[in-house]
Amino acid sequence: MPQHSLHGGDPSVLRRLNSAATLRALRDGGEATLSELARRVGLSRPTTEGVLGELIDRGLAAENAPRPGGGLGRPARRYRFRAEAGHALGIDIDAHRVRLVVADLTGEVVGGHRAALDAEAPPGERIAVVRAAVKACLAELRVDRQSLWAVAAGTPGVVAPDGTVTSCTVVPGWEGVHLARELGRSFPCPVVVENDANLAAMAERWRGAARAADDVVCVYAALHTGMGALIGGRLHRGRWGAAGEIGMLDELGLRDTTAALAGAGPGPASEEAEKVLDAAVEGVPEAKAVLERLAARMARGVAAMALALDPETIVVGGPLVGAGDALVAELRRQVRPLCLSPVRIEASELGDESVGLGAVRLALDRIDEDLFRLDRPSDRDGGSGTGEERQARPSPLA
Repeated sequence: MPQHSLHGGDPSVLRRLNSAATLRALRDGGEATLSELARRVGLSRPTTEGVLGELIDRGLAAENAPRPGGGLGRPARRYRFRAEAGHALGIDIDAHRVRLVVADLTGEVVGGHRAALDAEAPPGERIAVVRAAVKACLAELRVDRQSLWAVAAGTPGVVAPDGTVTSCTVVPGWEGVHLARELGRSFPCPVVVENDANLAAMAERWRGAARAADDVVCVYAALHTGMGALIGGRLHRGRWGAAGEIGMLDELGLRDTTAALAGAGPGPASEEAEKVLDAAVEGVPEAKAVLERLAARMARGVAAMALALDPETIVVGGPLVGAGDALVAELRRQVRPLCLSPVRIEASELGDESVGLGAVRLALDRIDEDLFRLDRPSDRDGGSGTGEERQARPSPLA
């Protein structure tokens, strides 16, 4: 914000406004000289130079080495946002495995980790495996735990605003677990927890098939099929975190979707379902018939969500969207005639990384709340509205 627009205001508020505006311009606009940055933000050169000095002291900005060449005289100093100053951790937990994704402060993924989970493990054992996976992941990437500025986790089920799993039929014993608090014991930073389909929707808009859309429904086809929705580019959770849980109504055909695809095969349902998907892609008539029946059943629920929200785009992802996107193609054929608007129905571009990436996006959003907040640290209440949080690290803008 230009400095002159706040003439006569509280100098400390003005300083924080200038700092936040300069930091955002540097992060979003890339490397810049002092003059370029001053023009971007609308501040004088001396004010911009002072703000940059403060950001450098806080570890959020750095002066780059001069570029080679460039003619006579001393080259202009160039500055950049220090994306490596901190990290965001996304955690995807379901019945059978945990996936971790670590990103820097610009959202650039620096690595990840996977670990298997016993589907019948009690909550304490499951959380212990998650903690061990985090430890291994950070060690592999040589990322210090103290450099984590926010952590977000995705899980099947309904997640209350305080990070408690209030309903879950996928993970045994998970219902009632205060997951944000349990995970929060391991981190010196805010921890937020969200439903997996909601995070998949956030990821698809951030880096997937819904990048150009503001009104999005994500169909997350798994053991049961869940849905997440973005309205006006923002996640819609509902009052208690249960928005999109229309699969609770059996007649909408979204429950037991993996079992319906797997049939009565001898192996685990997920493996049998994958075999049917592969066979359908290869054109095996029996497999195609099974897929068509499942899509016809799911179409009622998907269309009900589309009719309720009138989205621009429906993205279908999750474990049941395999190679060839056979399920997506069949849903596209069967859902569109039930809708009143010409909604796009697309396959996920993110595969099995969608929930983990969505968790990273949520963690980055939480970091932004700290980076660009204008109130004094002492004025904080410590909460962000989703999940249990612990803040041991001082705000970089304090």
